[in-house]
Amino acid sequence: MTTTETQIKETIFNLLRKIAPEADFENLQEDEDIRAKFDIDSFDFLNLMIGLNEAFGVEIPETDYGKLVTLKDMIRYVNV
Repeated sequence: MTTTETQIKETIFNLLRKIAPEADFENLQEDEDIRAKFDIDSFDFLNLMIGLNEAFGVEIPETDYGKLVTLKDMIRYVNV
């Protein structure tokens, strides 16, 4: 079963809600820096990466964290 971009986006938003419950996803552009937009520190970002790994079974090496800046980046990475 393939995961759609909408499903991936919803999963990312669910993970982000745990990290930044006050975040407003309505105004998030797909090419915005998620860490800057929601003031996510490195520990919370690590938890987001772990959440993506658990949700999609995608191994994300630490060297790739810098490639996962925007929502679009994360969707593309998970959807490979």
